[in-house]
Amino acid sequence: MSKNILVAPLNWGLGHATRCIPIIRELESYGFTPIIASDGIALQILQKEFPHLESVALPSYEIEYAKDGADFKWKLIKNSPKMIQAIFEEKKLVKSLVKKYGLKGIISDNRLGVYSKKVPSIFMTHQLNVLSGKTTWISSKLHQYFIGKFTECWIPDMKEQPNLTGKLGHLKNSDLALNYLGPLSRLEKKDLESKYELMVILSGPEPQRTMLEEKLTFELQNYSGQIIFIKGKVEDEQKIDVIKNITYYNFMTSSEIETAFNESEIVLSRSGYTTVMDLAKLEKKAFFIPTPGQFEQEYLAKRFKRNGIAPYAKQEDFRVENLMEIPLYKGLPRLNERVNWKQLFILFKGE
Repeated sequence: MSKNILVAPLNWGLGHATRCIPIIRELESYGFTPIIASDGIALQILQKEFPHLESVALPSYEIEYAKDGADFKWKLIKNSPKMIQAIFEEKKLVKSLVKKYGLKGIISDNRLGVYSKKVPSIFMTHQLNVLSGKTTWISSKLHQYFIGKFTECWIPDMKEQPNLTGKLGHLKNSDLALNYLGPLSRLEKKDLESKYELMVILSGPEPQRTMLEEKLTFELQNYSGQIIFIKGKVEDEQKIDVIKNITYYNFMTSSEIETAFNESEIVLSRSGYTTVMDLAKLEKKAFFIPTPGQFEQEYLAKRFKRNGIAPYAKQEDFRVENLMEIPLYKGLPRLNERVNWKQLFILFKGE
């Protein structure tokens, strides 16, 4: 009897894909067979992580970043016809996948067209409210409309305070079927000897990922401690370059990243939510540089600074001296809620 579950993260940086890793692992441990579905680097990273699993290419949303963060929202609006077309295409494709694989369920991480009325369909997001400046009310209502088409919405955060998402992941009144999982991370805290004073980990769509890589490469020339620098470029082969006190990797597997995090004293990264959950799990202190024009990352970075958790700087303003602020902040809080996977997966057993 089929126990196939389609797991489909959005291809927007690496975060949506990597936070699906613990879900895929748990599905397998409960006897389900995950089928991976995505596009671009999100699909590549999961194929590298789970080479034994079947995977399916989905249409690309063709999300592009502007070189100037202030233009990001307008670039998204300009690209929205392509995105809508991709959503219609993936909806059609999912119909055929339900039949082809005899799917028992679907888990979509922010892919709006990956659901079916024939099987339980989960939408996973940390953004019930989608911040977009003056258009936040419209973007949030539109997002909530799409969420309403799914059986349930899973939010990888705590329902009550303290939580990591603030107003992003919490609604005052809602008819949506919301299920708070607690934070998700593919990583575990380990007691390893410190090898690096600083870990730099990049992610996110181009051209902003490259722009930050170039800026940090220049700024960190004046940093004297040992640095591990993970570029977040998923390629066919892993490349390692050692230049003076900096060890560069193009990408790492989950187990390698787990080791690198545990061997590093402080972290410099984007304020993407998956990275935030990893830092909380590992109880690491960090400095954030939000992606320019990405309101969600800017909101999280400002919230953490205001709450005395972590400092941040705008990309254009960052200087290596800013890292000296980190000891003045308390670091990400570890929220010890264990996910009740057995209870969650009952939905796929029709019990």
